[in-house]
Amino acid sequence: MFMPEIVVEYGKSQPDKVYTVFEDRKWTFGEFKEKAERIAAYLQKQGYAPGDVIALYAGNSDAFVAAYFGIQLGGFICAPVNTKLTASEIGYIFGHSEAKALITDAGLRETADKTGHPFKEVLEIGGAGEFDAILGDGDLACRPAKLAEDDTAVIMYTSGTTGKPKGVMLSHGNILATAEIWAEAMDITGEDRMQITTPLFHCAASHVFMNPVTLKGGSLVIEQAFSPDKTLETLEKTDATMFFGVPAMFAILLNRPDIKELNVPKLRLFCYGAAPMPYELVKKLKETFPEVKVQNLYGQTENTPAATTLKDHYALDKIGSVGEALPRTDVRVVDEEGREIPPGQVGEIVVRGPQVMKGYLKNEEETARTIRDGWMYSGDLGRTDEDGLLYIVDRKKDMIIRGGENVYPLEVEEVLFQIPEILEAAIVGVPHPVYGEVPKAFVVVKEGKSLTEQAILDYCVEHLAKFKIPAEVEFLDELPRNASGKVLKHTLRPVHQS
Repeated sequence: MFMPEIVVEYGKSQPDKVYTVFEDRKWTFGEFKEKAERIAAYLQKQGYAPGDVIALYAGNSDAFVAAYFGIQLGGFICAPVNTKLTASEIGYIFGHSEAKALITDAGLRETADKTGHPFKEVLEIGGAGEFDAILGDGDLACRPAKLAEDDTAVIMYTSGTTGKPKGVMLSHGNILATAEIWAEAMDITGEDRMQITTPLFHCAASHVFMNPVTLKGGSLVIEQAFSPDKTLETLEKTDATMFFGVPAMFAILLNRPDIKELNVPKLRLFCYGAAPMPYELVKKLKETFPEVKVQNLYGQTENTPAATTLKDHYALDKIGSVGEALPRTDVRVVDEEGREIPPGQVGEIVVRGPQVMKGYLKNEEETARTIRDGWMYSGDLGRTDEDGLLYIVDRKKDMIIRGGENVYPLEVEEVLFQIPEILEAAIVGVPHPVYGEVPKAFVVVKEGKSLTEQAILDYCVEHLAKFKIPAEVEFLDELPRNASGKVLKHTLRPVHQS
């Protein structure tokens, strides 16, 4: 059985157990099974063909989870879309994936419509939306779809250094293997209640937490978004046993004066990832919650994501490490010829296992470059220590991680180059006390032209998601380059970082 079928099976075997908690609403496994089957049945009834892509452009809710599983249960491919992107960015994803239908929040409908993509239909969640009517339609009967291990189940778009997002094709086998791997690595059981505050359209929330907890028959406590007050209140009220956050979230929570008064006797595990967690923050987290274990997680969309984990016993002794290889997973650091290199030396991190993606949608060249002889070349530079633990030295070339969101400089630079007055532009990451790092723009203006920082930022607001907009702009006479003309970004960082 694959994940959509496992949800249905739990609907039969433990129909009265609470599966999802969202705001004041609880759905049991039995109720959820019916809702997922109705979504599948509706899409089948509408005549969509097996393998058609259904885009899911929605925020966190129990309805998102129902759509995610319902789409797959019907034999279709689910394409979750980042709700923080602009209409033009979303439009590219709709078009590239050839999405046939869209499930979206009522509040996001206007942005979706701006893309002009020719969907056969758009189903709205919330309000008087059609999606809610489908969930309650007892006359819809699902025909079991024959799901195969190598069938594409989900396409998740991840930005690339080419400037355009790449569609990562994840199979039913990939997703099931990842659920099994993380369930083992985090000792997940049916008694666990996972509080999810990070976006479900991201692979971390959906594939590292939602699916593994579901696999074991546990419960999901879903919040629309992270909010210090509400998140802490929900932790207490729902008796959550697991919580995941990026370091910025933990920094905010630990700085609250009332944090030590939190009553969470069932909480057993804090998970963190997506950005480095400073020693002092880990230390403070463990001192504030001495009974709760902490665990660092590392992976990429291309490996569903699952590569390594740093468990509690190493949390302070191996600070900065992303840990050891996960079960059923091989991780190496290799040189440019693909040969494994000794501990201490820096090379590219490569990953092999059942969670490695099928490939990139409509991009055989990039797929062949990324997956070689069964190994997924991550683009991340790392090293191992004498105990075999992995450390990331640099990330995907010049990628910036702003509060857990990936920002690829080239994508931002391409927008800057659309401004007629700009001759050259370079984006680098600079430190930020809350977000870890933020993008900074270095700009060279054409001779005889003038341009203000505000004009640049105003243009970016129109063409980029909020988290990709440069935090500041610095004007230079020229960008530093090497003999071949490549911009030397590493010299911009120490010389110009604020």
